Parts: sequence; structure tokens; C-alpha cells
Amino acid sequence: MNRRLRTVLAVALTTTLAAPVAAAPAQADRGQAARPHVIDLPDGFQPEGIATAGRYAYFGSRATGAIHRADLTTGTGTELSPATGTPSLGLALDHRGRLLVSGGTAGDARVVDTRTGQVLARYRFAEPPTFVNDVVVHDGAAYFTDSHRPVLYRLPLGRGGVLPPADGFTTVPLTGDYRQVGTEINLNGIVSTPDRRALIVVQSNTGTLYRVEPATGVATVVDVPGYTFTNGDGLLLDGRTLYVVQNRLNKVAAVRLDRAGTTGTVTGEITSPAFDVPTTVASALGRLWLPNARFTTPPTATTPYTAVAVPPR
Repeated sequence: MNRRLRTVLAVALTTTLAAPVAAAPAQADRGQAARPHVIDLPDGFQPEGIATAGRYAYFGSRATGAIHRADLTTGTGTELSPATGTPSLGLALDHRGRLLVSGGTAGDARVVDTRTGQVLARYRFAEPPTFVNDVVVHDGAAYFTDSHRPVLYRLPLGRGGVLPPADGFTTVPLTGDYRQVGTEINLNGIVSTPDRRALIVVQSNTGTLYRVEPATGVATVVDVPGYTFTNGDGLLLDGRTLYVVQNRLNKVAAVRLDRAGTTGTVTGEITSPAFDVPTTVASALGRLWLPNARFTTPPTATTPYTAVAVPPR
């Protein structure tokens, strides 16, 4: 093959290969721009938790216990599961697409079918005082925090999706470095460590992160020099980046963790003029989504509520 022909073919091949690569970011940017960055939730809903799957987000109402499902590409939504009369706080989806719901002051949890909205099972963890606040699915079980008790509740998720009986959970007391402080909100958000060998929880009223051994409950402080996670609420782990929602401060701290989750460095903070006391965070379609709980706004049946999308760090 002569040099000129090689050159022509090389230019043609380069142009053919480069064109789609150059076009892809522009197409992605147009797609992101076309999607809503703020979606409306039902008036009076009082959102707290969020979980996402594909284009859909699920929100729980701390006022009524209803579950709202929203399409994040259009902003439209519908009621998935009706009011229960008890709160729906932290949410998580298991590997079979079932929604695990933290029951707050009811001291319980529910498992909801995301196709039908049917409540598949209920578990009563504790009597008052109790505040079952958040949940994560980790190593074949769901772990729930209780903001009024120094414990985790472990709910095993059996093979083939079999749910345990009503008394089929265990209570894991926290020991080690952890200390319950007063009657305010203590334990709150919960996630797995990057290596998935342990759990990380945030204590809201002290602004402290703990690494917890799930089998024993032994807790050690996560060393994050120079930072206190005041009003720490929902957590989200993305690779080795931990997002910590600081609700009344209207910001999200981004923390780079080591694989074991024993140390971390704050790499930045996310803020938005659309934040109005966000509580929890989930990732969907390349963005972070947070419901605005509006704790500082007196709730009424007509109070508007929203969820906000921001870029990750």
C-alpha cells in the first residue's frame, strides 16, 4: 500500500472513530439539560427518605407513611403505597427490587413490593422510646438504625428472596467507641464501607462517623481530620466517596475514604440554592437526588415539597 493511500485511509478512519466520541458528551449534556433538576412532591407530603432504581425514585412520607414514586426523567409521580398512619423514613431497595422502609417512632420496618405497592411484611423492632431512622442492605441482610437506642436491627434476607418471620430479626448493641448522647437524634444514616466488610453510621447530634462491625456491633470512630458532620443525616457511598447530608446546614460533605472505611478526607461540599433542609441522598442518572424535608417550615396539608438534583463531586 502506498504512503498516500495509507494517509487517506488513516484520516478517514480517524474521522470515523472520533466523530461519535466527540458527539457523545454533547448528546449527554442535552439529555441532562432536558431532565428536570427539581421535581414536585405531593403537597403536605413531608418527605424524608429516598431510594432510586434506574429512572425512578421512591420517597417516604414522615407524616403519613405513604410511598411516592417519581419518574426522574419527566418529574411526574404517583402514589405507590398508601398512608399507613406511621412514618416512612429511611429507604433502601434490596436485590429483588423490594423497598425496605424505616418506621420511625413506630419502632418498626416494612417491606413493600415496588410493582404493586403491597406491604409484604412488617417487623416490630422496639417499643417507645424508639426512632427507626435509616436502613442499608449489606451482605444478605438489612441493617436499620435507631436514633433513640444504641443498637442496629439486623433483618436477614434469605435465599431466593425469602423474608423472615415477624420475630426473625436480631438486635445488635453498639459497643467500642460509640456513646449514646442525650435524647436527641443519635444514630442516623448508614452505608457499607468501600470494601463491604463493615458499616458506617453517622451520629447526628455529635457529628461523628463510626465504622461498625456488623457481627459484633463494635464501633470505632472514622478519622476525618478537621471536620465535624454537624446535623449529619442520610449517607450515600459511591465507590470510595461518602456523601454525608448535613440537613439544617443545607449542604452535603464529600469524603474520600480508605477501602476499610477507617479514615477519610473531606474533598469538598455541595450546596444549592434549591436546598431546603435536605435529609437523604441517592444517585440516579448521573446526578445526586435529595428530598427537601423543610424542617424549619411549619407543615400544613398544602405545604409544597420538592426533590433536588445536583452534580456529584
